[in-house]
Amino acid sequence: MLSVIIPIFNEAESLPQLVGELDRVAQAEGYDLQTILVDDGSNDGTWQVISRLAADDRRILGIRLRRNFGKAAALRAGFDSAEGDRIVTLDGDLQDDPAEIANLLAKLDEGYDVVSGWKRERHDPWHRVALSRGFNWLVRLMTGVMLHDHNCGLKAYRREVILEIRLYGELHRFVPVLAAGNGFRVAEVVVNHRPRKHGRSKYGMSRVVKAFLDLLTVKFIVGYGHRPQHVLGTIGLVSLLCGGLGMFYLAVRWCLSRMIDGWQIVHLHETAALYYALALFIIGGQFLSLGFLGEMIAALLVRETDTYSISEHTPPARGPSHTPSAKTS
Repeated sequence: MLSVIIPIFNEAESLPQLVGELDRVAQAEGYDLQTILVDDGSNDGTWQVISRLAADDRRILGIRLRRNFGKAAALRAGFDSAEGDRIVTLDGDLQDDPAEIANLLAKLDEGYDVVSGWKRERHDPWHRVALSRGFNWLVRLMTGVMLHDHNCGLKAYRREVILEIRLYGELHRFVPVLAAGNGFRVAEVVVNHRPRKHGRSKYGMSRVVKAFLDLLTVKFIVGYGHRPQHVLGTIGLVSLLCGGLGMFYLAVRWCLSRMIDGWQIVHLHETAALYYALALFIIGGQFLSLGFLGEMIAALLVRETDTYSISEHTPPARGPSHTPSAKTS
């Protein structure tokens, strides 16, 4: 079974055409299709359209969230209800072409776990394209996951990927990064991008700031999620070392000014370096404390979640060495 998840916010006009295109693709490719339409708090009649479509086609599952929780939450709701071994996500604005699903799945069949679409030729305003390219360059630089288009909503996953990765906030655009951090194989394929026909874009400048902050979060989670003290403690120790060197320098200078005739007397309370050194001491102590708190939280979480990801198992071992010895009477 193939599960297609579509998070939707105020896309009532686009849904009938999108569902029809998905049905034609499923018939042409022979997919056992499950379509999950997640209404993320729409207020334009989207839920009424979803209800009608689901009544006409039992392969369609409609999910209505109580309010607008964001795309990551909508995807998580869809993932929790998906039954397929392969899962595809796409946006509900008709800009993602359902005909590209076959190309994504073909790439999965090559042994990859996550396949992301690459909108090489985009039909968006120039400022959105420029911001997106700059952001994707920054993501590649900071994470090492060399995808050209992390923001593309058209992606394909193996089921085990979504079982291990939990989405929250606005981390949906970083699923390939999180998957790569767990050892899954990630690839991309060029996909067709279509102009918007209905509604308006949900993209705004506020998302640029949020996306950058989320990138920092993902970088920390992937690199130090289970060992926060390694980064926080390092910053703290460096800060303490710099503060200590500054205080040592001031102490030596003060002593020499008292011991050697002709040296200008040093008044430490009038020296800016004293306050810089004290500030470094305080900052270092705070970072070390944060690191210890992070380690305590990580230790608690480790009891509930695995810190590893298994790719596959060999068959269970059998043989004389693993056969329980018979009890002697």
